[in-house]
Amino acid sequence: MGANVSWRVQTPRILAIVDAFVVVWAVAGAYVIRFGLDQDMTAIGLDTTYGLVSVVLAAAWWLMLGAWNSRQSRILGAGADEYKRVAAASLWLFGLIAIFSYVFRVDTARGYVGIALPVGLLGLLLSRWLLRQHLSVHRLHGHNMSRLLLLGGPSAVEHLASSLERAKASGYLPVAAYTPGAAEADTIDSVANVPVLGVKADLAEILGAIETCGADAVAVSAGVQLHPQTLRHLGWELAARNVGLIMAPALTDIAGPRIHTQQVAGLPLIHVTTPTLEAGQRVAKRLFDLCMSAILIILSSPLMLVIAICVKLDSRGPVLFRQLRVGIKGSPFTMLKFRSMVVEAEDMLSHLGDQNDGNGLLFKVRNDPRVTPTGRILRKFSLDELPQLFNVFAGDMSLVGPRPPLPREVQKYERDVRRRLLVKPGLTGLWQVSGRSDLSWQDSVRLDLYYVENWSLAGDLLILLRTVKAVFGSTGAY
Repeated sequence: MGANVSWRVQTPRILAIVDAFVVVWAVAGAYVIRFGLDQDMTAIGLDTTYGLVSVVLAAAWWLMLGAWNSRQSRILGAGADEYKRVAAASLWLFGLIAIFSYVFRVDTARGYVGIALPVGLLGLLLSRWLLRQHLSVHRLHGHNMSRLLLLGGPSAVEHLASSLERAKASGYLPVAAYTPGAAEADTIDSVANVPVLGVKADLAEILGAIETCGADAVAVSAGVQLHPQTLRHLGWELAARNVGLIMAPALTDIAGPRIHTQQVAGLPLIHVTTPTLEAGQRVAKRLFDLCMSAILIILSSPLMLVIAICVKLDSRGPVLFRQLRVGIKGSPFTMLKFRSMVVEAEDMLSHLGDQNDGNGLLFKVRNDPRVTPTGRILRKFSLDELPQLFNVFAGDMSLVGPRPPLPREVQKYERDVRRRLLVKPGLTGLWQVSGRSDLSWQDSVRLDLYYVENWSLAGDLLILLRTVKAVFGSTGAY
């Protein structure tokens, strides 16, 4: 537990030093660029005034970052909250400066502010991203983690433990479980490789379990059979011991913007908005797809011409491979790809059934003999999918969305999997940036359904940025 306490204390301290360096660097740089270096120290004028302003601005900026709790250990390493707080603190500070300048008619140099804000904000966000990469590497090896005692019903505890195991970068390590109210006959030694320390619905027993496993926080999940008064007393005891309390409701794959908390009679009621892609959002998504696909087609035209020549010279057959796929609401369309296999690939499919390395309904062969030498390179870097930009431009596909399925796959879909067809299939998506063919069928479905129910334009932009990294990494591409 000492190592975790050290991490919780040291990381915010390191961040405070890094923030101070970035802020001073941005403000000093803006001062030098805007006013230059005056070696005549006897000259007292505008430059000297802005020297004092720079000191005050740097100190205020650093304090605002602390006031917005942007260095709290619980938000570091996962989620967007860390970046949002840094941006909010910076924008609020410069917004207040603008209001002050307007009210008191202070003629603030716009060039000075126009350099300090974007440079400083970019530097702060970059430093947080670098720290996140550092934390992620350590957390994959089990370090810098918050030790959790999972409190709830057996099935809920098992689901929570499995979910946290898949997301080690979030920084939560389940070390033990406690299932109050479970029948003695149904008790087991462990759930999802996490030891179960007890089943009695007794506050003293729960506190003893926390001491035994050395937990930094307690995660209360669904199915917990404790009286509300007992939970309240547990919260008091945890606060006295400096142990965190986390409520983990039985809501899965729901993005933050859809969750709203309302206080009613002292109860925190969680409202979950219905996932809908309204008319305005559909228009925005379509305009984004249309503009971006047109730009990408123009920029990638020379590359596509070179690829077309290589495909034609490599083996006989057409340059493009056309395949029937299923789009939004089950409507079929013809998807375009650069041909990466021999012409007889479909006829050879029946002889490769026992070599399937795919997941569930998806057929994939890691070392597929049907793939041409040029096709192997194209697949490694997803270059064979460039012609799908024309599908996006035509409106059959979107830049970001679920994987476009084959008709035979859709015929075998279960009811919940059919929700993937509520939006247009994408050239890339969460499946593309999360492992591609290395994902299990369940994970592929889960990611696609998450996208369908939590779509946002900002999310699409983030996936597109992550796609660049995934393509060059070529993980799961075969």
